[in-house]
Amino acid sequence: MTDTPTIPRAKTRPKTARPPLYKVILLNDDFTPRDFVVKVLQAVFRMSEGEALDAMLTAHQLGAAVIAVFTREIAEEKVRRGNEMGAADGYPLTFTTEKE
Repeated sequence: MTDTPTIPRAKTRPKTARPPLYKVILLNDDFTPRDFVVKVLQAVFRMSEGEALDAMLTAHQLGAAVIAVFTREIAEEKVRRGNEMGAADGYPLTFTTEKE
């Protein structure tokens, strides 16, 4: 044996990757009343009336608007709830997701 001291190597720990985020997008249509869209945004995304109105107007003017960013599971659940609320009242209200 030698008298040289051995230095233990530092153990590396793998970093946990953050889950990918997904944008929830409101698509504009010409049939769903504005008041109904605001109501859905308030119910599903817990927006204030002013925030919901701004998001709805942005989608109306630009054709689509990013409403929020979530992990995939939460984004898909919000999209499902928003689309179901529109369908339940007979409107073609459409939300979709897109990877950020």
